[in-house]
Amino acid sequence: MAPLQCCLLWLLLPLSSWTQKFPTRDEELFQMQIRDKAFFHDASVIPDGAEISSYLFRDTPKRYFFVVEEDNTPLSVTVTPCDAPLEWRLSLQELLEEASGEGSGAPEPLELQRLEPQRQQATGEQGTGLFAYKGNDVESFVSAGSRSGLYQLELLSTEKDTHFKVYASTTPASDQPYPELPSDPRVDVTALGRTTVTLAWKPSPTAARLQQPVQYCVVVNREHNLKSLCAAEARLGADDAFMAAPKPGLDFSPFDFAHFGFTPGRERGLPPRAAPKPGRPAPARPRADTRKLCTGNKNLVTVSDLKPDTQYYFDVFVANRRSNTSTAYVGAFARTRPDTPHKTVQLKDGRVADVFVGRKGATLLRFAPAAAHRAVSLAVHSCLGAVRLQVRRDGELLLAQDVEGVRHFQLRGKPKAKYLLRLKGNRRGASVLKVLATTRPGKQSFPALPEDTRVKAFDRLRTCSSATVAWLGTQERNKFCLYRKEVDDSYSEDQKKRGQNQCLGPEARKKSEKVLCKYFHSQNLQRAVTTETVRGLQPGRAYLLDVYVIGHGGHSVKYQSKVVRTRKSC
Repeated sequence: MAPLQCCLLWLLLPLSSWTQKFPTRDEELFQMQIRDKAFFHDASVIPDGAEISSYLFRDTPKRYFFVVEEDNTPLSVTVTPCDAPLEWRLSLQELLEEASGEGSGAPEPLELQRLEPQRQQATGEQGTGLFAYKGNDVESFVSAGSRSGLYQLELLSTEKDTHFKVYASTTPASDQPYPELPSDPRVDVTALGRTTVTLAWKPSPTAARLQQPVQYCVVVNREHNLKSLCAAEARLGADDAFMAAPKPGLDFSPFDFAHFGFTPGRERGLPPRAAPKPGRPAPARPRADTRKLCTGNKNLVTVSDLKPDTQYYFDVFVANRRSNTSTAYVGAFARTRPDTPHKTVQLKDGRVADVFVGRKGATLLRFAPAAAHRAVSLAVHSCLGAVRLQVRRDGELLLAQDVEGVRHFQLRGKPKAKYLLRLKGNRRGASVLKVLATTRPGKQSFPALPEDTRVKAFDRLRTCSSATVAWLGTQERNKFCLYRKEVDDSYSEDQKKRGQNQCLGPEARKKSEKVLCKYFHSQNLQRAVTTETVRGLQPGRAYLLDVYVIGHGGHSVKYQSKVVRTRKSC
């Protein structure tokens, strides 16, 4: 018995300088040690009242120690697995009376080497098992009155190399290390859309009651709910979320597994495993389906840019900005709404259909001729903005191009063929169209337009009461009507754009605004130009001039509007 007491005494003397004796509250030393991350890097110590991060190689256990000197001391130990389940066990070896005094300081390296056999003998003792757990939940051991002695925490990962966090405290009631959850810790889904989900949760009492700074972070993924913010950051592959994995044999402390009781083949606690191959594990790559957004102290957020008809898992974590600890709410999951099926518009042979296409939206048109046909004439008038047109015949793509203004297409027909037209809007705004499909080639309701539909004003011919304008025609004889409207000096480009809807014909204008109507064409496109002088204008006023061309079927198309200003004095 005497040799064992001697060994334990030699063991506990150096441990008294390397471990945080419980209870201890030297705040200046404690804060210095917490700020100095190297102090705890791979050392077998757990500081009192702080959360530490560390790393486990697969199938290689790791042990931590701390001493509780007084009986009936409150004790709390919390282990947070990150990206893999853990097996961990907490055990107690009672202190001998000879070892309960203060240590004489940190031992020299030669002393450590001389004391190795005694440490291995002491740590070979099984001790009293207090708590054991296996899984990926955040789990705690809590005791209102723990016994004095040497406590050992042993951890093992059997799946893969992983990170984990450990927190231990002898004053858990006053420390409040982790942010507190409300009485109802659930995350509620308050609104669902095709690409958005709105979440709400009750605020943590930590901020209001303890006056501690907190922030909320939401993590979204498509696989399952997460147990901790540590697990979420592991999926995100954040390099700064964890300490770097150490290189075996280079930066392990003397108290690590090669020197402190981790002799291969020794059976105690968790069974020994084969040693891993040396080398630093490859850094984790961020998961493309995992997103993290922090909302500050707001407990309501709308997550956007999701995929329609897809199930997502939402987790909310409240983090203490001062201590960098966090607590998980009870997560939620929801499926976004599916895409609304596009309503298909049926086109009738020879009839013009009015079509509206929303911003970035799409509309489907179906044309099924009743009789056999050799060709289909298709006319599309994009009255407001450009659209993307696709035409398929029985599933075969016939054409795909952007359409702006009036366009005519000739499609080769087939017996009993069906045609599907898809119109897709642009990002700038909604589009308004008129579409005509017919199997009678000679029927053209839309007038032909020149490539240039601008109205040109001649500055030199401008007077105090008149303005002269010109526009291009085509080889086809059409009716042209000219309208005028007085506008304010503040008439802007935005107002001008709103008036560019070419589907609004002369019937939408006042009779008093009409200047004239005339028929015009020229077989020589070089001469297909007509001019008109607008008279009866007021000096120094601005006028909006519009030209409409009306086809044989009565359908009209408006040229680009032109604003002219008369001279103030002549």
